[in-house]
Amino acid sequence: MNRTELIGRVSEATGLSRRHAEMALDHTIHAIKASVRGGDVVRLTGFGTFKPRERRARMGRNPQTGAPVRIKAAKSIAFTPSATLRSALNSRGALPKPAASAAPAAKAPAKKAPATKAPAKKAAPAKAPAKKSAAVKAPAKKAAPAKKAAPAKAPAKKAPAKKAPAKATKKATKKA
Repeated sequence: MNRTELIGRVSEATGLSRRHAEMALDHTIHAIKASVRGGDVVRLTGFGTFKPRERRARMGRNPQTGAPVRIKAAKSIAFTPSATLRSALNSRGALPKPAASAAPAAKAPAKKAPATKAPAKKAAPAKAPAKKSAAVKAPAKKAAPAKKAAPAKAPAKKAPAKKAPAKATKKATKKA
């Protein structure tokens, strides 16, 4: 299986668009890379563990000439499969499928919740009035062009123009 096939399978299994599935895969891989590069161990329960490895500089030999060659220090990554993954690979039955509805719902809030909790204490009051004022301004701008166009074309269009701001104000009151 290659990257495109993996994106296709994730898209089909989760109901996400291919674009969203690709973005999710990209961000997952980026998070793993960044963590391992920073020296952290990434443990994915039921799958395995990614660990950073460092190789010291050493002396080697050129296989053709036998001359000594200096090999630079390098970083690498090690993957150790979990016991669950190993047993699933060695079993003869079909692999159990993950819960389709529970997995995306559990992952989305888990990623977003920590990011919004910290700034929410200070930034939440500032954001809430901004959204309310934007919601109030948007229907006013939409209603003005509708009123100008309505008398020129037909009086029947005045009724929807009057209803649109009423709905917007109901929505604004519901949000408040």
